[in-house]
Amino acid sequence: MAKRKVQPSASYKDELLKSLKNPKEAEAYLAAAMEDEEYPDVFLLALRDVAEAHGFGMTKLAGKTRLNRVNLYRTLSERGNPKLQNLNAILSTLGFTLTVKLKKAS
Repeated sequence: MAKRKVQPSASYKDELLKSLKNPKEAEAYLAAAMEDEEYPDVFLLALRDVAEAHGFGMTKLAGKTRLNRVNLYRTLSERGNPKLQNLNAILSTLGFTLTVKLKKAS
């Protein structure tokens, strides 16, 4: 009996990064992360994913945002606590802006 070769399935991360190349998908992903109960950890992870999907490693992102690469790693780490100015620089480089909206009435 001949063995059949099984094609490996694409990993979740590969599929996620592929979908995040779409600006609308990335926008929805970041917005959902902002609303997660584990915010800001989940948001910072989502921001790293979007940056990676757009071809930005930390070195390239640091150059585009004019932020220190080591500080950028720290900012986007699980324990990161980004300054608003740095967060705006990262989002702007990725083509996004930070906005404030009124909560829906409950």
